[in-house]
Amino acid sequence: MRITVDKNYCKGCGICLSICPKSVYVNSEQRNSFGNLMPEARNRKRCNGCGLCERLCPDGAINVEEEYEAKY
Repeated sequence: MRITVDKNYCKGCGICLSICPKSVYVNSEQRNSFGNLMPEARNRKRCNGCGLCERLCPDGAINVEEEYEAKY
């Protein structure tokens, strides 16, 4: 999965950390424009693509996309 967190919209509320059933997110050392620690999808291989984080983010800061590998 390709998971992006937009630092311009994320306010560091931590909902994604608490709602993810696969513990994909951790607090990073990077601060957002509000001065809060941002979530980082450090365990993205665990992601099953349920999209809870994307749907429940109050700021629309998370985007989850399935990555396709070209096989030739």
